[in-house]
Amino acid sequence: MKAKIVTKELTPRLWPDLETLFGANGACAGCWCMFWRLERGETLQSVGKAATKRRFSKLVTSGRAHGMLAYVDGAPVGWASFGRRTDYAALDRAPSLACDDAEKVWSLPCFFVKAGWRRMGVAWALLRASLPAMKKRGAKIAEGYPVRPGTGGSIPAAFAWTGVPALFEAEGFELVQTRPKGKQRMRKALR
Repeated sequence: MKAKIVTKELTPRLWPDLETLFGANGACAGCWCMFWRLERGETLQSVGKAATKRRFSKLVTSGRAHGMLAYVDGAPVGWASFGRRTDYAALDRAPSLACDDAEKVWSLPCFFVKAGWRRMGVAWALLRASLPAMKKRGAKIAEGYPVRPGTGGSIPAAFAWTGVPALFEAEGFELVQTRPKGKQRMRKALR
């Protein structure tokens, strides 16, 4: 039997659930959903897990971080971050992801699905719930950065944190540019 996935938009009150989901590792490698928010010259290693957690907690508790949490039986099992593309400074520092209209775009730059819940529809539920939440906040264009597998055909979970093309295609996103492998840029107009 398939588990019922419930989604909730992030609020400061849900910080403890996000903290539980991310665990001691801070989601992936101590990121605490700060990878795309790092300033020029910073790395996750140079900032450190404790500081990334503090920074993200401050964004969440002040209401400046946006995203969607997924739950099964009341327990958090997944996360998707979304927000104005300009809130994720590192996107424009990645030459393959740069665009000319960043101020018009809202991004879905990362997903985190708890081990044991991957490939069970959690990321899709998060993406699907995030689109109307973004539109409600005024977004006209949604953009994602799924990773395309290389010649091996599969992607280890640790490298699929931006999603995979099929996830975005299922919700009507189209490729803006095609690369042979690595992160792709996909968009959808929110009508």
